[in-house]
Amino acid sequence: MVDIILGLFLLIILSAAIVYILKEKKKGTKCIGCPMSKTCSSAKKGGCSCNEK
Repeated sequence: MVDIILGLFLLIILSAAIVYILKEKKKGTKCIGCPMSKTCSSAKKGGCSCNEK
């Protein structure tokens, strides 16, 4: 019984993450994990400035 509950819990978390990613991509967010994803310039080479080091 515990295995079923744990499996359902992991499935819910995974499903929520997938839905979030799909929603953000539909909005046009370039870098989902980037704190400045709303202000990323797609004109830059390589896309988002959060990838620069």
